[in-house]
Amino acid sequence: MLTRRIDEAVLPTRREVIRLVAIAGALIFALTAMLGVDFSPTLDVRAGDLAPTDIRAPRAITLTNETLTEEAREEARRLVPPQYDYTSERAIAIAAAQLEAFNDAVEPLDQAFAPETTDEERQALLDQVLPDLTREARDVLQTMPPGRWAPVRTEAARVLDVTERTELRDSQVAQVRQRLSEGMAGDLSDGERELAAQLLAPLIVPNSSFSEALTERERSIRAEAVEPVVEEIVQGEVLVRQGSRITPAIMEQIRALGLDVQQPDYAALGGWALLSTLLVALVLAWMWRFRRAFWHRNNVLLLVGLLVILAAFALKLTAGRAALPVIMPLAAVGLLLTVLLDAEAAIVITAVIAIIAGAVNGSLELATYVLLGGLAGILAIRRGDRLQVFIQAGAWVFVVQALVVTTFSLLGQRALAGIVQLVGAAAVSAGGAPVAAVGSFAVLGNVFGLMTVFQLLELANPSQPLLRRLLVETPGTYHHSLMVGNLAERAAEAIGADPLITRVAAYYHDIGKLANPAAFIENQSGGENIHDVLPPEQSAQILKQHVADGIDVAYQARLPKALIAYIPQHHGTAIMSYFHAKAREEAAAPYGGLETEEGRKAADAVDPRKFRHVGPKPQSREAALLMLADGVEASVRSLSSRDEPAIRAMVQRIIAERMEDGQFDDCDLTLRDLHRAEDAFVSQLLGMYHQRIAYPQSKVVELESRRAASGGGGPGSEGA
Repeated sequence: MLTRRIDEAVLPTRREVIRLVAIAGALIFALTAMLGVDFSPTLDVRAGDLAPTDIRAPRAITLTNETLTEEAREEARRLVPPQYDYTSERAIAIAAAQLEAFNDAVEPLDQAFAPETTDEERQALLDQVLPDLTREARDVLQTMPPGRWAPVRTEAARVLDVTERTELRDSQVAQVRQRLSEGMAGDLSDGERELAAQLLAPLIVPNSSFSEALTERERSIRAEAVEPVVEEIVQGEVLVRQGSRITPAIMEQIRALGLDVQQPDYAALGGWALLSTLLVALVLAWMWRFRRAFWHRNNVLLLVGLLVILAAFALKLTAGRAALPVIMPLAAVGLLLTVLLDAEAAIVITAVIAIIAGAVNGSLELATYVLLGGLAGILAIRRGDRLQVFIQAGAWVFVVQALVVTTFSLLGQRALAGIVQLVGAAAVSAGGAPVAAVGSFAVLGNVFGLMTVFQLLELANPSQPLLRRLLVETPGTYHHSLMVGNLAERAAEAIGADPLITRVAAYYHDIGKLANPAAFIENQSGGENIHDVLPPEQSAQILKQHVADGIDVAYQARLPKALIAYIPQHHGTAIMSYFHAKAREEAAAPYGGLETEEGRKAADAVDPRKFRHVGPKPQSREAALLMLADGVEASVRSLSSRDEPAIRAMVQRIIAERMEDGQFDDCDLTLRDLHRAEDAFVSQLLGMYHQRIAYPQSKVVELESRRAASGGGGPGSEGA
């Protein structure tokens, strides 16, 4: 067998495994290279330069910015106040020493104001301290009653002790000396307070001095307490605008992103390789399981791989830009694959591209945008046989994409202006998708050998040179092909197959009869049938030859390869039962016919393989319907009675024979499909061979024709 059942659970052969590894490896390598390459240009800039363009982050990173960290630490050091060497123990010691000095300094005054001291002695003692006092203080001291000295002395001693026990920095001594009088309490007069202050002023000394060592140590502590500055840079974030000065902090970001040097990011490359492997493996597994026909066609695999890689390239090139990924008409991929392959394949590849979009841009919104927009286009495009259908698909793509960006904008609290901009970008994307699809699907179809709807419509045009040849050289075959096309198209519509490709394949399935028109009864116009005098084996060979001739004619006419494949499949490996039976009868004739034992043995010795078509069997539902329509049309045409019971019985017999012969083993035609096809065939045939009223004039013409044929006279005999 050349092929296997699609639903048959088999392991791939060694050759298929090698092919799988080669294809998967090539796709994974190409996709990894496309996603892993950094399209950001190397920047030849330094700190202090002006940015030559907007510099954006090509990917998201988290970095500890040493420059910003050092700036924060310097700021913390700068904010440290001067540190002093004050301690309470030291202050107490200084206070005691100064209080002792105070006692020593006022000892003459104590003696002067002692009760036993005379006025002359007091004056002599006061003269010892007067030179150090101001005139006002001398006046107060000379006029002070002896009983007032004790309160002044006590308050002065108290203020001195309090002042020296409290931290007194060297920078504060002058200010404290000036305000000593303000700290005096009790019932002292202003003059007495000023006198006490002047007595204390020389004794006020600092107990706390500036310490460079302590200050530096505090600066170090504060700097070490500063947390490192960690920056979260998102993909596409503008590091510096064009024309702005590049600061050392920005330069560190540029270095962290590797924008100043071209060096591979091996971790990211490994991640892209893993993602590419997963995507390629799942897509190929899906094809192997559900689209075996695609798996065996290199052109399909090449087309799918090319579209995915081109989409990945576009996404990588626009990654991180604010609106560029949204503008990309990625829905065109789904439209193209729906028209060129089928909707299921388009959905799978659209999902793959959506995953890539989300991964490249780090955005769930963009992944949803690509996926749902692509699905909308796939659902709307249907057959894609008219330009209006593409326009409608683009409109649906826009509606869905606009709703997606609006939804995520509301969830992310995006400003109204941002929503409007993104909706405008979605409009550009949706408008570009059908334009790109219409402008490229015909070219891609020709390059990759895939039939497009427009190409099929062109091939179905009766003015096609090959169809014109059929009409002129083999009118019977031409009429037969048209009838088969009508039957097959009706059945395809009934079971959900592709009616257009089925009809066009029917038009060209018998073009091999152009090589020998007279060998086929529909072209003999009632003349001699050459098969009446030919051996059955030779007749079978002539009938087989029309398949090979059809392939040759199709290649000469440059028909699409996918259409040429229907020519051998429309007969499959079916047996030519008429000539096989005739060969059996001729083999049994010398032995008394099939009624005798010897005759039956001779008939059984006839090799049935000589009377089978080469095949292959139908590989698709469309090819199976073409086979059935071909057999049904030829068989029903031979019926003498074409009422519904007779037609249905013949259709059922043709279907049963093909099923018993295993002709549908290699396609996914179901019993339900066969029942629906049967009803469609019967309905169409009843319409093709409906009964007509025997009009009187027609009856007269028929009678006159019979008389003329028998040599009788009558009207019209001269013109016979």
